[in-house]
Amino acid sequence: MSHKNVRPLLKAGLAAGLAMTMAAQAAPATAAPAQAGNVQKAMEELAGTPGVVGAVGGAYLDGKAVGQGSGGSRLLDGEGGQIPANARFRIWSQTKQMVATVVLQLVEEGRLGVDDKLGDLLPEVAEKDLVERADEITVRQMIRHTSGIPDWYAGKPKPDGSEGDDPAFDVFDFTTPYQPLDLVRWSRARPRTGEPGEKWTYSNTNYTLLGMIIERATGHDLGTELHDHLFGPLGMTKTYLMVAPPDGVAGPHGHGYYPDAEGRLRDVDRFNAGYTGGAGGVVSTAHDVSVFQRAFNQGRLLPPELQRVLTDRLPGDSRLQGKRRTSCVDDFYIVGGLAPGSIALTFYSEDGRRQFAMSLTLSAKPSAVEFDAGKAVEAAFCPSKPS
Repeated sequence: MSHKNVRPLLKAGLAAGLAMTMAAQAAPATAAPAQAGNVQKAMEELAGTPGVVGAVGGAYLDGKAVGQGSGGSRLLDGEGGQIPANARFRIWSQTKQMVATVVLQLVEEGRLGVDDKLGDLLPEVAEKDLVERADEITVRQMIRHTSGIPDWYAGKPKPDGSEGDDPAFDVFDFTTPYQPLDLVRWSRARPRTGEPGEKWTYSNTNYTLLGMIIERATGHDLGTELHDHLFGPLGMTKTYLMVAPPDGVAGPHGHGYYPDAEGRLRDVDRFNAGYTGGAGGVVSTAHDVSVFQRAFNQGRLLPPELQRVLTDRLPGDSRLQGKRRTSCVDDFYIVGGLAPGSIALTFYSEDGRRQFAMSLTLSAKPSAVEFDAGKAVEAAFCPSKPS
């Protein structure tokens, strides 16, 4: 299938906010092309998309770089120079896959159970009535978004329970030190989305709570546990969890922008780290994200029965099916996330051999940006045809 026929990654397929997390399973990909494509070309083309300020990404085959590239500029209107090709960026909801992996590693260690109840693990959420039916909700249900806990993120959730286009909070509040329980409280006034275990409904609140559970079970902060279980062992040396303002993206990187109530674009590079945490607070690079995804898909992080807790799809799961097919490599899948200022995506083959991670910084709401992701994958992995 040529890139002209690859379905573009449209706003209809991207849930707003931190919603996009798609860890899908697939048939094995075909053999690798003998000739590498052009990552720099892919990034330059993506940077020319309306609403994109800059693009940075890297492609990897069997752990080795196929290419890196960047396009556009670090700041709006061509200012700030080029984004370094190895720059860090916010990976948003790709954080959830990492948090779930750590939770399931704690299960493997016997420190948690997948059917342990939220009310037992975090008694305060039941005692303070912060989560309705906390004594019935399990770790498994929170990982799989079947808990029925409403989402704290969106101002007006869509009818299917997924996030709406606009956050419920002040995007331009960069300094208030919100705690995870503050976010959980925001969700309490909203109606439940179903019975515990009944159906899939995306909710960032699940992962805010799972981050708290990791901290309670280990006695360490979430960033330390992510480092000790994943970032350190895997050699993800440029990756860390933002914790609270004024945390931001370290080193030269692309800035994203978001329109205020008057439609003026404002720099949201200092997006409040108190909003993210276990739901979307990790900062990484294309290399490091690819290292994690390769290890995950090769089964090096979890035993199969625990990995399936995270990867098996459920009836009613309305997330975009991540499968994409190019002219030279079959069956690429996607994990990703977005929030005011940027979109981050990682394409991967299920066998763990290929990854292509990227970040787009924006000058529009994420839901307004349309681009052909399949074309970018082809530019990175498919050999150029002779003229």
